[in-house]
Amino acid sequence: MKRINLWIRELSLSQQLLSLVFFVVATFSVFFFMFLSKNVNQFVENELFKLLHNSQNNIIYYLDDAAVDKENTDNNIVHILFYKDLSYTIIGNKSVSEDVISTVKDTVKNHDIDTSDYIYTKGNSSILYTVTKMDNNVKIVSLLSDTYRTEFRNALVNSVININIFVVFGLFVILTLWVGSIIHPLNLIRNYVDKIRKDEKTTLKIDRKDEIGDVAHAILMMEEEISKQNRIKEEMIQNISHDLKTPIATIKSYAESIKDGIYPYGTLEASCDVIIEHSSRLEKKVYSLIMLNKMGYLSDSEPGNNLDMKNLIEKVVISMKAINPDIEIKTNLQNVKFHGEEEPWRIVVENLLDNALRYAKSYVEIKLLDGELCVSNDGINISKDRMNKLFKPYEKGSDGQFGLGLSIVFRVVTTYGYNVCAENLNEGVSFRVYKNVYNKNIVEETVVEEVIDVVSKKDLPNKK
Repeated sequence: MKRINLWIRELSLSQQLLSLVFFVVATFSVFFFMFLSKNVNQFVENELFKLLHNSQNNIIYYLDDAAVDKENTDNNIVHILFYKDLSYTIIGNKSVSEDVISTVKDTVKNHDIDTSDYIYTKGNSSILYTVTKMDNNVKIVSLLSDTYRTEFRNALVNSVININIFVVFGLFVILTLWVGSIIHPLNLIRNYVDKIRKDEKTTLKIDRKDEIGDVAHAILMMEEEISKQNRIKEEMIQNISHDLKTPIATIKSYAESIKDGIYPYGTLEASCDVIIEHSSRLEKKVYSLIMLNKMGYLSDSEPGNNLDMKNLIEKVVISMKAINPDIEIKTNLQNVKFHGEEEPWRIVVENLLDNALRYAKSYVEIKLLDGELCVSNDGINISKDRMNKLFKPYEKGSDGQFGLGLSIVFRVVTTYGYNVCAENLNEGVSFRVYKNVYNKNIVEETVVEEVIDVVSKKDLPNKK
């Protein structure tokens, strides 16, 4: 069976079509000649005996008419009248062999019922005959030659074979057209992919609503997305090159000045602080690129590992408060454990908090509930067209740096079996990391907060 599967996989669609048609024809032929042959013979015999009965009834009806010898007899059927003394008369100018006459005499002699059918076989030929009792003195025997029987059977078989050949041919034409309608768009898709691989300009036009049309549409969307990502990466590389160029040039020029005994910032300490500042910026940019690449190989290798998120968040908040002292960081942390390693989750919290501090007006709020981490700020809302692109690599916001932070967040969160999304609030934006499990308390709390917020802002009439 495996060899057959491997052989089929190596065939093209056209070869598979021909193999299928050949298999159907061969199967039908075997079935017809092995299983239907006996049924065909039985059918032929039944039909021929019906023919004999009809011809015999006509003879009996016109027996007293003198014209019966010439007009009411079939050339392939012989009618014989047998009398009580077994003498006989052949109707019409026909002859019957003595062997057949002898066999029929024996049958007539022992025949007592009204009508019976018999088959006389000699060698490879056989004769069908019917014996009918007309009265006590006369019996009529009708015989059908083997030649007519053979011709009738051959005509029937040929008709069946011709019909099946026509059906198979029609099926083959339909299958050929159908396979051709599949092969042609597949060849178009293959040529399109080959040209895309060679970076050649090309188009793909397949107007189909079936699965092939879906595949063609998906390939077009994929090529469009890849082209877009390539353009974004090229812009990102240019931006990174420009951003790296500035601190490197600053560090180099300040170091050369200090080496020559010149202090650009007045003192040695102040000039070194500038070098340290630009080195930190350079380190952070390189670190983001390294982490994005590293998170691409992150794997969930320890399913039983649980991390104390409250302790982790508190450490991150302490270390990042100095980034923007004017922004208040509010925390509402429960004792919750998240699945995963400490370092990847620390990067998630740092990136979410750094993003929130960058856009916040006055405060950032961090909530840690059962199975959920929420980091929100009171900054501007995110537009709808950007909402679906936030977690893609190299997508930068209005004040973004590289467009890598949120993509790193997405990779870590999804690797550990969590989800992440961004939501616009009445004032600000919230980033939420949560488990797939439905959390009733969180939903109820959110709904209650929204209702209270709406009611508090609505001008209610004073009661009199």
